[in-house]
Amino acid sequence: MAILPIITAPDRRLKVKSAPVEAVDDRIRRLLDDMLETMYEAPGIGLSAVQIGVTKCLITVDVSPEDEEKRPLYLVNPEIIQYSEQIETYNEGCLSLPDQFADLPRPEAITLNYLDYDGASQQLQTDGLLSRCIQHEMDHLKGRLFVDHLSAVKRGMILRKLDKVRRQKVSA
Repeated sequence: MAILPIITAPDRRLKVKSAPVEAVDDRIRRLLDDMLETMYEAPGIGLSAVQIGVTKCLITVDVSPEDEEKRPLYLVNPEIIQYSEQIETYNEGCLSLPDQFADLPRPEAITLNYLDYDGASQQLQTDGLLSRCIQHEMDHLKGRLFVDHLSAVKRGMILRKLDKVRRQKVSA
């Protein structure tokens, strides 16, 4: 397994829509393993393949508390088929927008279909943090960042901060 570099905003590659995975084979499983290791190392609770420069519909998530056993979830070609009417607001962050957070409303619960690590069809009903994390990562697959849900003013402030940090790193 390998730790992969995570793309940070503002980078146009994060705006690319991901393509479905044709088949879950050893190459895809190896990529999922690398994504999970990268996510844990960051540390984060979710990572989409586009965040490492691979435009395929792949997500890894693990919202288990640090002091508990890891419960990774691999989602291949995920598709949300139902959203709850209940909306919850939560302070979200993103590995591609380091140290930036904003309150964002999302449906509290979802039902989704996906392929698992072995390529078997699965359905999951979830709520709370796992639901939010999956919705966040699925936005990445559509070329959307959490800041795209914010007002233009808030989004601009966050992206300008990140651009400034990036320019400072380049000139250092």
